[in-house]
Amino acid sequence: MRLLMIVGLILVVLGIFALAYQGFTYVTHDQVAAFGPLKVWQEREHTVWLPPVLGVTALEVGGLLILLGRKESPGGA
Repeated sequence: MRLLMIVGLILVVLGIFALAYQGFTYVTHDQVAAFGPLKVWQEREHTVWLPPVLGVTALEVGGLLILLGRKESPGGA
């Protein structure tokens, strides 16, 4: 089935990125104080860590889905 191959390919790509970068950082803006029309904002960095097990699991499941998708496709290669 073609859908299995597409999902498998997406998981493989996400697994490679998870192993290569091991996390990502994003910034939020929080209001700290307000004095009438004057407002004070603070930028905060948040880091989300991706464990290597997550990347390896995504690679394995993605590879398995690609193989299953190839076996189920009519006139397979």
